[in-house]
Amino acid sequence: MQIDKIRSDQTDQLFKAILELKDLDECYHFFDDLFTIGELQSLAQRLEVARMLKLKKTYDTIQNETGASTATISRIRRCVDYGSGGYAKVLARLYPELEDEKEGTE
Repeated sequence: MQIDKIRSDQTDQLFKAILELKDLDECYHFFDDLFTIGELQSLAQRLEVARMLKLKKTYDTIQNETGASTATISRIRRCVDYGSGGYAKVLARLYPELEDEKEGTE
């Protein structure tokens, strides 16, 4: 399991720091210091790809709208389908309607 490979005191410190952020402005300041622009854009892109996968968008549509490679989309698809559930949890909180659509299709 990937979680066991990343678990450490340093990772705990990072996650605790993120949990201390109070609003979007604090997030922008912290992440501006923490990541390069490219790293942050890549993370944001991955979350958008996961959202679009939950919406059942095609790889072509996702690639055209996000600029993500098919390899990246495929990797995120595996995480969405078989990962630790992190994408599902966050997307359900950000977009509760995604869960409603999923329930309606089952």
